[in-house]
Amino acid sequence: MSAPLAIIAAGGTGGHMFPAQALAEALLAKGWRVRLSTDDRGARYASGFPEAVDIQHVASATFARGGVVQKALVPFRILAGSLAAILQMRKEQPAIVVGFGGYPAIPAMTAAWALRKPRMIHEQNGVLGRVNQIFAKRVDRIACGTWPTELPEGVDGVDVGNPVRAAILDRAGAGYIPPGDYPMSILMMGGSQGARILSDVVPAALAALPDDLKQNIRISHQARPEDVGRAEVAYAQAGIAAEVQTFFDDVPERLAEAQLLIARSGASTVADVSVIGRPAIFVPLAQAIRDEQTANARAMVEANAAVLMPESQMTPQTLADTIERILGNPEVASMMAAAALSCGKLDATERLVALVEELAQRPQH
Repeated sequence: MSAPLAIIAAGGTGGHMFPAQALAEALLAKGWRVRLSTDDRGARYASGFPEAVDIQHVASATFARGGVVQKALVPFRILAGSLAAILQMRKEQPAIVVGFGGYPAIPAMTAAWALRKPRMIHEQNGVLGRVNQIFAKRVDRIACGTWPTELPEGVDGVDVGNPVRAAILDRAGAGYIPPGDYPMSILMMGGSQGARILSDVVPAALAALPDDLKQNIRISHQARPEDVGRAEVAYAQAGIAAEVQTFFDDVPERLAEAQLLIARSGASTVADVSVIGRPAIFVPLAQAIRDEQTANARAMVEANAAVLMPESQMTPQTLADTIERILGNPEVASMMAAAALSCGKLDATERLVALVEELAQRPQH
């Protein structure tokens, strides 16, 4: 008898793909076969998936990008992808389909619903994303990464937490070196959508720090391609050692070495920093319609592990004062790091796997 097949459907951002990767790693270790159903954009984030995962490119699209003609074609592309997924699913009979959100998840989730396959979604944020909203009442289970999660009336969720990749788990609770009179690392993450405001404000804020603190700062700064040059010049003029890149493929290592994280409060970022245990300054994405990033950060802010700084309040001086309050006080920084750890859910992947296995055993309906 062949190993059961799990189809994991996820969209093209790190927020969707990282927990999907964690589930794929865990299911493979338990003897499952795993297929990732995503589009070309999502496949760019799939390089960290184990080689044993079969990556299937599906036809999908989003209303968020492109001109009038491209937007008009979106329903047809999604329909084509869904019909193809139905045909393939009929042939292969997966044991379960798990969606992590994003438009590329629609074809596989639609096929699973149409064929009445065991199906569930995992929502990373404290507010359901658009695609997960569509399927919230059409799945057998909703696993929630951020608790509580706002759900439609009559729909229940299961608190599992956000699974983190093996590379993050390997550094869970890594010893925190409190700030002091020696080189200190700051990691700045702008999220998959980039963050112009962070590239504008963070270099100016670090330049405004007292000299005795500023001379010890080393920053890893993730920026949009169009912001890289400007950020590099700003750091050089301020005399700050900086590495500015559009993408860091060694985030677990950099986070473990950091004294402070400055970042968007995407669900995966929040999960990663709480598992490793580091102080954070979170700047939620202001244009997020559902303000999910504020909800994501809530538990860490309430635990005094993080400072929430809305974009409307983020000025170089305000950020500089906040950085100085953390890195200028080793006890405060150490307490924040410990508080972050208290928010981490190290068993999130195991909880999600247990849900998957329980659901896969159920009779199909």
